[in-house]
Amino acid sequence: MDHVSTIELVAQASAGNEPAWAELVRRYEGLVWSTIVAHGIDRVDAADVSQTVWLKLAQHIGRLHDPERVGLWLASTTRHECYTVTKKRTRSVPVDIVDIVGRPDDLSTEAPSDRLEDLERDYALWEAFLVLPGKCQALLKMLITDPPVAYNEIAETCGIAIGSIGSRRQRCLTSLRLALQDHPAIA
Repeated sequence: MDHVSTIELVAQASAGNEPAWAELVRRYEGLVWSTIVAHGIDRVDAADVSQTVWLKLAQHIGRLHDPERVGLWLASTTRHECYTVTKKRTRSVPVDIVDIVGRPDDLSTEAPSDRLEDLERDYALWEAFLVLPGKCQALLKMLITDPPVAYNEIAETCGIAIGSIGSRRQRCLTSLRLALQDHPAIA
């Protein structure tokens, strides 16, 4: 179904064609997940947001005004659901220490001090990342998403031309490097 246009897929999925629906999900699941990741939603809430977005598409697919822009509709709906989840969060979020440092590995040859240095470096990186403008955070998260998000979807979601993604990425990475340059955990 790679050769089928988005408009045709939307029409077929709207008519109940399961392979068309599966192809829509395959094409756009990276966009949905990268948008969720860009909003910093935790794993449990992320799964709920994704499920809600796909359910809403199933409910509204026959009424989309511009079927060729289903990616934009999905990105917008995902952002809305992320905002809804974010509003519901309390100010404090319980964190399991295992999520932060992982489980001890009896076979590990890594010294605890090396592990601590890695954690300090990772924390410094995320601290600097969170200082970046939201557009840089969203772009960089989409560029490292697995499976990768297509450049046309990144451009559409970020509201930039495909040809400017590389230069925008470079500016964002330069800003990140500058934020990290004086941090003692980064050598």
